[in-house]
Amino acid sequence: MRIKLANPRGFCAGVERAIDIVHRALNLFGPPIYVRHEVVHNRTVVETLKAQGAIFVNELSDIPQNAIVIFSAHGVSRAVQEEATQRGLKVFNATCPLVTKVHIEVARCARSGYDCILIGHAHHPEVEGTMGQFDTSNGGQIYLIETIEQARQIVPQNPDRLFYVTQTTLSLDDTKAIIAVLRRRFPHLQGPRKDDICYATQNRQDAVKQLAQQCDLILVVGAHNSSNSNRLCELAVREGRLAYLINDHNDLQREWFSDGITIGITAGASAPESVVQEVIARLKTFGATSDEEITGIKENITFALPTELRP
Repeated sequence: MRIKLANPRGFCAGVERAIDIVHRALNLFGPPIYVRHEVVHNRTVVETLKAQGAIFVNELSDIPQNAIVIFSAHGVSRAVQEEATQRGLKVFNATCPLVTKVHIEVARCARSGYDCILIGHAHHPEVEGTMGQFDTSNGGQIYLIETIEQARQIVPQNPDRLFYVTQTTLSLDDTKAIIAVLRRRFPHLQGPRKDDICYATQNRQDAVKQLAQQCDLILVVGAHNSSNSNRLCELAVREGRLAYLINDHNDLQREWFSDGITIGITAGASAPESVVQEVIARLKTFGATSDEEITGIKENITFALPTELRP
């Protein structure tokens, strides 16, 4: 068995920034530091931060007044931001800047009295935060659609003043098909100047397509509640390859692998490289003899920390 590694894979700039914010807050202010929801969707990352003094909560009501809270990389609604202010919480916002860009587009759309269609997955934290940016007081409405069929059926109240945005971690292929249906139905539909699919999501999807051309089976290291990790796994299957989404090396099953196959490995944007290396080590106990990284796009994007947390 041989192993080929996707390039790029794993942490993106938004995830690195979010984790950095928690680390810096812990170092500067000491524990406890509260984090609303998982700062990123990865069990290893969350458990590591817990061990350092971070406390993860579901609601702001679980946090003492005047404490420090960090909002996750997925973003939060305006209502959550207002509640934090009312409770006197000191907030460090770890929302990915690319998610913030979508929030700004949605808020601008609402101020202009437009209807807005968000293409995304219901109940995902990013979607809940983005939907919560829309102020209906100017007459507009926001709608969530997940499928092509919903795009065919949606009836906005003002089809001539209509804007769309997308969840940042979706498959570009999926959103293109949905947007095409919307454009056919609503000739006046407007959208962002650039696709809302983030650079890291797109780069990792392109790398999986490369892997699929060279591998018999693809492993995606990532959490099962991670949108971008699920999309990588789905993409590998669409490319005609058997694929498994795994949290870590403990999920590997020997019967998945037969002698002589080439195994591709990628990782979602929230998965640490250390977990990938543990997967490789386990595969070598199964008989894999070599690992090789494919050529890919070099990512050099970084996002600044909040001013108070900068070194």
